[in-house]
Amino acid sequence: MKFLSIYVTPERNSPPPLEEMERMQKLVEDGMKAGFLIQVEGCLPSKLGARVRQADGRTTVTDGPFAEAKEVVGGFAILNAASREEAIQITKDFLQVAGDGMCELRQLYEAPSGPSA
Repeated sequence: MKFLSIYVTPERNSPPPLEEMERMQKLVEDGMKAGFLIQVEGCLPSKLGARVRQADGRTTVTDGPFAEAKEVVGGFAILNAASREEAIQITKDFLQVAGDGMCELRQLYEAPSGPSA
């Protein structure tokens, strides 16, 4: 099963300290080798981003930073886990390294394999 883990954390406007980056790099390397991490990415500050919204046939674009947001998406990971419980444990282990924040964990839809009818 594949899961998307979206990491939400207070906004940072500078890179993490070197020690934190080294701990995270080790976690990522270990996870890739073990096969439970498929992909991970961190996000740059929201001041470099934009929000694009569609409502009632109108599209609006709001440039960052997002002043109303106390927390923002700090990054994401695509996980490979045998169960929801295993994905939760992987996410708990990540938060032990990442520190304060929250992860939203969502199972990804996987189309059935095999020949199509």
